[in-house]
Amino acid sequence: MPHERTLGLLQRDQQQHRLRPLDVALARFIAERDPHGPATLPWLAAVLSRQLADGHLCLDLTALEALADEQDWPAHWRQAQAALGDGHALLASRLVADRDGLPLDAPLVLDGPRLYLRRYWNHERQVAAAIRQRLQPIQPVPDALAAELARLFPATATGLPDWPKIACALAARGSFTVITGGPGTGKTTTVVRLLGLLQTLHLRDQPHPLRIRLAAPTGKAAARLNASIAEQLARLDVDDATRDAIPAQVETLHRLLGARPDTRRFRHDQDHPLHLDVLVIDEASMIDLEMMSAVLAALPASARLILLGDKDQLSSVEAGAALGDLCQRAEVGHYSDATAEWLRSITGDDIRPFVRADARPLDQHVAMLRYSHRFAETSGIGQLAQAVNAGDITRITNLLGTPCADLAWVPAASSTEVAELAIDGGGARFTGDGTAASRGYRHYLEQLRQWRPDADAGPAAHDEWARNVLQAFNRFQLLCALRRGPHGVEGLNQLIAAALQAQGLIEASSGWYEGRPVMVTRNDYALGLANGDVGICLRTPDDHGQLRLTVVFLASGGGGSGTRVRHVAPSRLGEVATTYAMTVHKSQGSEFDHTALVLPAETSPVLTRELLYTGITRARRWFSLLGSEAILADAAARRTRRHSGLAERLAEDVHDQSSPAAPAT
Repeated sequence: MPHERTLGLLQRDQQQHRLRPLDVALARFIAERDPHGPATLPWLAAVLSRQLADGHLCLDLTALEALADEQDWPAHWRQAQAALGDGHALLASRLVADRDGLPLDAPLVLDGPRLYLRRYWNHERQVAAAIRQRLQPIQPVPDALAAELARLFPATATGLPDWPKIACALAARGSFTVITGGPGTGKTTTVVRLLGLLQTLHLRDQPHPLRIRLAAPTGKAAARLNASIAEQLARLDVDDATRDAIPAQVETLHRLLGARPDTRRFRHDQDHPLHLDVLVIDEASMIDLEMMSAVLAALPASARLILLGDKDQLSSVEAGAALGDLCQRAEVGHYSDATAEWLRSITGDDIRPFVRADARPLDQHVAMLRYSHRFAETSGIGQLAQAVNAGDITRITNLLGTPCADLAWVPAASSTEVAELAIDGGGARFTGDGTAASRGYRHYLEQLRQWRPDADAGPAAHDEWARNVLQAFNRFQLLCALRRGPHGVEGLNQLIAAALQAQGLIEASSGWYEGRPVMVTRNDYALGLANGDVGICLRTPDDHGQLRLTVVFLASGGGGSGTRVRHVAPSRLGEVATTYAMTVHKSQGSEFDHTALVLPAETSPVLTRELLYTGITRARRWFSLLGSEAILADAAARRTRRHSGLAERLAEDVHDQSSPAAPAT
């Protein structure tokens, strides 16, 4: 077999954990299908597969040299890279399609300098085409728009642009809008006012309200938005008819689209579109490209799509970074003169400092909320998040090293110190009154005992108790970067469970026991549970008054007293994990009063600036960091760069992209 030597080397790379079995399997598939093809093709297929696992949509052939240095490639990889040249010779293989997608049955596509699996190439093109179609034409706006904006956003004396107001104005005239901003910048408040604005303007001329749906990538993100929307709706300055026409219920994207178990397909698609006029998706940074493609395919042509998210957060677990690609130019704005003049006439705001000569159509649909209302200028958490975003390690260490009311740092934390902080919260490390911060996991376990109703108290009393225990647990969370190892989810969960048992706070440290917090790790449509939902195991009375272990979840995941409690037997929960510690990725869509982030003892490609930022901004009131300065500096310097052609496609002039389609591979 001509490629036998290459496959042997790749097999060795798998044994050394440089490649996964799946990567080598793809290389073998390519070699067997085209035994006389380019010598570098099986190797490139393996590297491409590995890149997909790391979140990249493609393999950028112009970036191979930098990738080789970053990943410390072995000699035979560097030799293959040198033999590749510009990659044009790959098109000699019948397994590699050109940028027009021909031949149709080729599993790989070379589009310019980027090598794709056809499935991801299809998704990228479809997403770009669908978004660009929504950028033009700009919808005509009602005459009442300016007056309604002025009512919803009273003038202030700051002299600064009112970015929430600007975001609403842009969304009122477009079919596609991205609203990005950091924690506390008012994304939820803005979108509730936007929905009030759209519904008010619509009901002036139409007898029936707009059909609005709200969604988020995970159950946890949907739950938090659900509570925030309900709170904001109560304060919204609109009439009762308009308020009643704005939904407060948020669903996961999988539920919205109608996920079909054990397939990649959904009930709603281009042939069976969603029945809606406006779709709002929160936590859009968590949406991978394949999901974005599914959403856009199922969206009616006449509907508005509004994406909310923090562009600086971690990207999706799966391949792609759609929100990051859409917001690449948001910091500077890149508005056109025409957009700036229109906004001045409608809102009275002057955004000329954000006008650029190279403005593109997409830029006119992106609004960045720039002022945080959660963190004051003196807030340590807010300043730390900004310093991490800037990669300013000197400022980061100065902030962490200075006594502060909301920041604490343990540079060389032992296992004992990690366990102590997880149990008691480490409030003494904060200046001022750290009593409230001293609420680690001991707090919810003590509340579990103190608030327990009598066995004959009835279901309502037990549900109220379960609700209070869940809320107490959600005030503190230990986060980490890795899944395995002593500083990963597995090691930390074992450490904390053992420490809690040693102090008599739980009766066991494995299996099912009262007080065990668990996270659902896979969507369970039969139970109505989503990946990321968190529950706690409690003893509650059954129909005969006998106390039995059950796992309680908040049905809508909010926090108000009206939130329904769901009881699920442990025997019905197959895909769950103990969650005293969770990865930063899993924490997205959540917030906690006190968040503690544990860094590993050794550096890892997983440790990035975006991971630090996301971990820090999960904290509402206190943030603790456990990790060395060296690891911290390494993470702050490493930015997530996902290879993709989406931003480039969105920047192209509008033209027909209807080249031949083929089944995804």
